[in-house]
Amino acid sequence: MFTPKIPPPDTAPTPGTSLVPPLTGLVHPPACTCHLTPIAPAPVSAAPPAGPAVRFTPGSLLVAAAGGTAVVLVVGTVLVSMLLATAITAASVAVCAVVLRSLLNRPNNR
Repeated sequence: MFTPKIPPPDTAPTPGTSLVPPLTGLVHPPACTCHLTPIAPAPVSAAPPAGPAVRFTPGSLLVAAAGGTAVVLVVGTVLVSMLLATAITAASVAVCAVVLRSLLNRPNNR
């Protein structure tokens, strides 16, 4: 079960051969044919009808406002929590610095 299974020699590819057949008979078109054929001007299309492309119903406006409010609340909560974590970390580092300073300045008063 744990021994490696090596394919028999007749199915293993030889080092000199490739598994991908070579591409033959491909003819590439020229990069630019502008000097061979004249270019006709593009036909002018009719202008689209004037009016708003997106129409909002009162229900969709309510859903959009609620979604925007939810996004603002979630982003605000995340930012406030990150600020609070930074403030708590800074306060704890300051307390540790004061304690270490007092311990190192007066070694005989313990």
